Amino acid sequence: MDRPQPPAAHWPEIVPAPELREWAMDTFVREGGRLRNEDHIHLLDADIGFLWARTGFVKASRLVLGQAEQVAFRAGGWQKARAEQQMVEWFGDIPDFLITLAADYCAECSDTEFCALVEHELYHIAQELDGFGAPAFTRDGMPKLKLRGHDVEEFVGVVRRYGASPDVQRLVEAANSRPEVEKINIVRACGTCLLKSA
Repeated sequence: MDRPQPPAAHWPEIVPAPELREWAMDTFVREGGRLRNEDHIHLLDADIGFLWARTGFVKASRLVLGQAEQVAFRAGGWQKARAEQQMVEWFGDIPDFLITLAADYCAECSDTEFCALVEHELYHIAQELDGFGAPAFTRDGMPKLKLRGHDVEEFVGVVRRYGASPDVQRLVEAANSRPEVEKINIVRACGTCLLKSA
């Protein structure tokens, strides 16, 4: 599989990756893609910008290698103008979502690991549901999109397609084992849940 590669040699901390966007859409989203996944059909016309970051970063003691985010400017005045200008310079417009990947990891990982990472980030961009649980659409008939969290620190679709990571495999093994403690209503014992139900 001929996948996009991060830039070689010296480059800024973060650079736009239009080739990565085209590859991801051609591979996972568009009709005829070699690894087309129906779970991503709502992304067919999505406005997603892709970026290469030189390296990952650590958050909550975990190395982050990819990140999907909804573009939102939480500042006004010149700060907002600068942020908008940066997006326009990178992408020609302001995308609705950004996906950033750690270039150092992507340059070294296997094709399977790369595909799993890209699909993981695509799974974060979900179609909103209406009040009846059906897919929601804009007035123009386009899917309404939003960010979503993990199913269980991973997406079911990624595990279905690429297998369980060691962390997920441990969860599967625990779920398939007899419980160490009899079933109880955790909500009655959890302070966080009690606060939410109050």
